[in-house]
Amino acid sequence: MIAKSATTIVDTAIQKCNSLSHIKQIQSHLISAGLFQFSLSIRSKLLELTAISSYGDLSYATIIFNYINHPSIYDWNSIIRGHAQSPTPRIALTFFLSMLRAPQKPDAVTCSFALKACARALANFEGHLIHSLVIRSGFKVDVLLQTTLVDVYCKVGEFKDARKVFDEMSDRDIASWNALICGLAQGSFPNEALELFFRVCRMGMKADNVTVLGALSACSQMGASKEGDKVWCYIKEERLDLKVTVCNAVIDMYNKCGFVDKAYNVFNNMRCKKNIITWNTMVMGFAMHGLGAEAIELLQKMNNAGVFPDPITYLGVLCACNHAALVDEGYQLFNSMEKKGIVRNLKHYGAVVDLLGRAGRLTEAYEIINSMPIKPDIVLWQTLLGACNTYGNVELAEIASEKLVEMGSDSCGDFILLSNVYATYKRWNDVGRIREEMKIRDVKKVPGFSYTEVGGVLHKFISGDQSHPNWREIYAKLGEVMYKIKEHGYVPGTRFVLHDIGEEDKEYALCYHSEKLAVAFGLLKTSHETPIHVIKNLRICVDCHAVMKLVSKVYNREIIVRDRARFHRFKEGTCSCRDYW
Repeated sequence: MIAKSATTIVDTAIQKCNSLSHIKQIQSHLISAGLFQFSLSIRSKLLELTAISSYGDLSYATIIFNYINHPSIYDWNSIIRGHAQSPTPRIALTFFLSMLRAPQKPDAVTCSFALKACARALANFEGHLIHSLVIRSGFKVDVLLQTTLVDVYCKVGEFKDARKVFDEMSDRDIASWNALICGLAQGSFPNEALELFFRVCRMGMKADNVTVLGALSACSQMGASKEGDKVWCYIKEERLDLKVTVCNAVIDMYNKCGFVDKAYNVFNNMRCKKNIITWNTMVMGFAMHGLGAEAIELLQKMNNAGVFPDPITYLGVLCACNHAALVDEGYQLFNSMEKKGIVRNLKHYGAVVDLLGRAGRLTEAYEIINSMPIKPDIVLWQTLLGACNTYGNVELAEIASEKLVEMGSDSCGDFILLSNVYATYKRWNDVGRIREEMKIRDVKKVPGFSYTEVGGVLHKFISGDQSHPNWREIYAKLGEVMYKIKEHGYVPGTRFVLHDIGEEDKEYALCYHSEKLAVAFGLLKTSHETPIHVIKNLRICVDCHAVMKLVSKVYNREIIVRDRARFHRFKEGTCSCRDYW
């Protein structure tokens, strides 16, 4: 009777508990009263509070759990759930594997928590193990558990398994669709993600914020602005544009699809309050498109609106100045940061080194690296090396290369850039030495490839590749293109082919770059009024840039190329970068 009364008092105390110190007091009382091991419900509530509540402490929860002689299913579930949603989800899986060897076996709830840990920890093996356990144990599988399985398989890259679980679901809610749509979009299957999104719409199911964020991500990857327009229309119809996260994603999508004007229109007409991410997304959009003056103006508008720019804002404006050749403006902005209370980080230093390097002010860029209050990283030296390649500065290129070797960099780009500097001066022995070093270190050159989207399908092209089903037709079209632009003054930029080979071989090497193949395919398969979109993994080369300008003029076609660094919009024989990239 006394124990029952004590239990009631403790239960009441737990319900009123609102701090970790209260939890510790209650546990001490339970231990001293001899109730900790025997009062299952109170112990489980105490453990759950410690593991999951906002004022809990997982380390202390683990101590409590380890003190329990015979943990119940509720004890196991609390500790696994707590770690599953913590920054260290793998610990949840350690507990789960221990549970498999314990007298108390997992139930469906345990598996659900453990699967969430797998999704967060990208634990492929454990995900398959738990899935097998669910099937063998005959647990009643609900929508939530199956959705979690879809999410796990997407996160670990097992998309066939994710699709299989999804297709076998007898009942699906919007969370199930979201798990697969977002998983496919993030896993480089944007086509399939968009197909599922439009299927949701056709079925009359109500898409939510997560659904449209997945669809927008897919559009961004593909550069699919038409599909992006449809998603944006749906968002407005369903009033999802009242959410700032959704509007931010729309702005980002239009920026990445090459339509910064549409992005800015969304930005200016938002029905919800802008946050710092909104401003930064628009600044970064201007940077991607080389609109330096617009980025600087937006920074001023931020200040006028009472929004305090953060380090990301300044990085975006610096990058915009970089791509717009606003060297003095960017340098002045960089020097003003500390006065504005912004601590400069490695990325800011990298941006200003790139800014000066692209302008040929290599000595100043080198001096900034040497005067930095923080240690330069590999990217900074690679940036300087890239500028040395552009301007043929052998001395600084060798210094940057030595620093990269000291820092353990084995990027193929480092070797190739130094090799290119030597090749510029026809120092073929040094070129050979670098290439021999690459063989010894087994350094592989990253192949250039480009994507273009036609009819909702992404087509990939590799330089000199003949694997596309229409390659003969594409090559014939490219031959026609090269013939026509030569009539308009095109001269192959063979001086940029840094190999000791003949002029004819150099012309051949230039002709079949991946972006040229993608544009030829676009000319073949898209209507005259449709812009040709190309996404490239590397920086566009000088020769391809010259070719795109002439193609846009001769064929009266707009060409939008998104390379590794920025957008190039070719129209009527000119490029939006004004030949500065």
